[in-house]
Amino acid sequence: MPDATTKRERLPNDRLDKLSAICLALPKAMREDKGSHASFTVSRKVFAYYLNDHHGDGVVSVCCKVLPGDNDRLIAANPLKFIMPAYIGPRGWVGLRLDSPTVDWAEVKELVRGSYAQTAPKRLLRVMKQI
Repeated sequence: MPDATTKRERLPNDRLDKLSAICLALPKAMREDKGSHASFTVSRKVFAYYLNDHHGDGVVSVCCKVLPGDNDRLIAANPLKFIMPAYIGPRGWVGLRLDSPTVDWAEVKELVRGSYAQTAPKRLLRVMKQI
């Protein structure tokens, strides 16, 4: 059985690149790399995380803030696609797996934009609606 490092090396690097393109297209969004993870912020507040084998869970995901109760509903509807991320999940976040053979990037974009809309200042939301 391969260890987490081997799995990380096998993962396509384009997953983080595609996620970054979605996140950084939003007004004033920034990316901060932290080892094999990345966080995406607006006005110093995180709106998305890219997690790669977070605490040894073997999962690659994007984690986003959702409306109250939506994380439980999404996970119940599709537990193979959505996960409850450690620590932040109970605080209103959900993880969408990026390590499956096919990823619906339109769904990723929708999730990221929803999280950004809950995090960004109102002045930036007006700009976001134009893109």
